[in-house]
This record gives sequence, structure tokens and C-alpha cells, in this order.
Amino acid sequence: MHFHEELSHWNRNRYNRVVIIGAGMVGATYAYALLISGLVSEIVIIDLNEERLLGEVMDLNHGVSFVRPVIVRAGSYEDCREADLVVITAGAAQKVGETRLDLVHRNVAIFQDIVPKVVASGTRAVLLVATNPVDVMTYVTLKLSGLPKNKVIGSGTVLDTARFRYLLSEHCKISPANVHAYILGEHGDSEVPIWSLANIAGLRFTEYCPVCGRNCEPLAKEKIFEEVKNAAYKIIKGKGATYYAIGLGLVRITESILRNEYSVLTVSSLLEGEYGLNDVCLSVPSVVARAGIKKRILLHLSPEEEAKLENSANVIKQVLQEIKFTEG
Repeated sequence: MHFHEELSHWNRNRYNRVVIIGAGMVGATYAYALLISGLVSEIVIIDLNEERLLGEVMDLNHGVSFVRPVIVRAGSYEDCREADLVVITAGAAQKVGETRLDLVHRNVAIFQDIVPKVVASGTRAVLLVATNPVDVMTYVTLKLSGLPKNKVIGSGTVLDTARFRYLLSEHCKISPANVHAYILGEHGDSEVPIWSLANIAGLRFTEYCPVCGRNCEPLAKEKIFEEVKNAAYKIIKGKGATYYAIGLGLVRITESILRNEYSVLTVSSLLEGEYGLNDVCLSVPSVVARAGIKKRILLHLSPEEEAKLENSANVIKQVLQEIKFTEG
């Protein structure tokens, strides 16, 4: 099906249902941001903690008169069958001093319960994973579900990329919308900033900085990247969890899927030869549409960046070797 044919098909089916599995801080914040966005007709939330679930649904419903028409309700895995998108945010939360990879064994056990129930519903939806460590959990979801690789997506480095663009915009005093830069690889400590292609309005930083006219300090690349990489640790130390920005990031991915946008986002998905990497989920620029991942864009990275991306893949693969689960 071609782009315009897919778009016409979408226009005939404007009623969209998103199922959110997990009513914790990330799931609830995503539901709130989705409610405000007006993107969907129905938001269904699933959680084991019924009291928490009903409280979140009640609170969200009290705001529906302020937004575009939408149904918000508690549901069950059967609701996944008619969903356009299933978003998994459930899992153990990252604690102070804990890396995302430290969460892996607890969250794999949780996913072994969740994912088969989603698949048993007969859903044809795209599965979007936000639970950390997101690259590992995306791979686990893909294997547990048995779904095609384009239908299972992780939120990946969408948030890291947003942080990167924001910090560069602050340094240069330029709107983040005009700063173009990527963080690739793991959503975690081995992530890779792509400095060689970072640019403002088409001018790479090596060209932009000499003609900027602000006479500021040289671009402190290491300092900026360390702020990006360690942002979650600082936020967790300060307030216990991160949820606002990732909630908005999930809405951005949702928008590209439901509106069939063909937007380029740094989401996590299975690589099979791209960048010389195989059998691992990590983030590279990917075209995201109604069917999920349509294609991955191959950038011309510097040799140093290629080596760091390979290292990032190896970090994730090492973790995958340490966990056990039954494939679907």
C-alpha cells in the first residue's frame, strides 16, 4: 500500500483507540498528555493496582470537558484487540543510584506476564515500549510477541535527542526547533551523540560557530553530552522519577503512528544489518508511520561514532545474554 493509499485508509477510520498498560507516573502522565493532545477517541488504561487505576481514570475524566471529545476508561487485555496502538509503561521504577540496566531482571519477569496477554487478544496494533531498560525490553517484547519487527518499537533515544537539542539551543540561543542533532544507540550510559552531523538550519556546528557573532565560549561538547546522559539521574535524585518529558515524547511517537506521518524519530527497533549491527534493538533514525517502522535511515557517521555505536550495541547484547525468557 502506497503512502496516499494508507492515508486515505486512515481517513476512513478516524476513531483511534490507544491502550496504556501501566498506570504509574509515566503511564498516567502519558495518558494526561494524550488527553490534551486530542489525537485519540479512546484511552484505555490497564493496571494490576485497581485502586490506583480507578483513581487515575477518575481524575482524567474530570478534565474531559476541557478537551476534545474522548473516552477514558479502565480496561482489560481484551481491549487490545481493537486497539490502534498498545503502549507498555508498566515495570519497576528506577531508583536513586540505579542504572536503567539494573532494572532488567525485574522487568523481564513482568513482561513475561504482560506481552502474551496482549498477543492473546488477537491485536494487530503496533506495540510501543517505554519501560526501562527500553532497548532490552523492546527486544524482549519482540521475541515474546512473535510480531513482525516493524510492529514493535521502543521509545529509545527520543527523549535523549530532545535533551540534546534543548541544551544545544540554550548554548546557541536558537530555538530547539531549528537545532538538528541525534543521540543514537542505547537509551542509557553508552548512548552516542552524533556531533559530526549536528547542525543549525543546515549549517554544521563547525561552520555555524565561527559566524555566530555571539563571541561565546567554545562549544563544550563533553559537558553538554554529560548533561544529556546524566539528566535522568539528576531528575530522579531531585524528584524521584522522570515522567513529564517522556510522556510528551510518547505522544510525539503516537502522533506519527496514528497520523501516518512518516516522521523521522530516534526510536528503538530490531536491527538486521543496518550500521553493521544484527540481532539487537537500539535507536537509529527511523521513519515511523501507521504500520510502525517503515525504514531506517543510514547516516554517514564518523569512524569514532561508528565504533561507539557498535560498543552501545555490544552493551545491550551482553545484558540480553544474561536474561532468560521464552520466545513467543
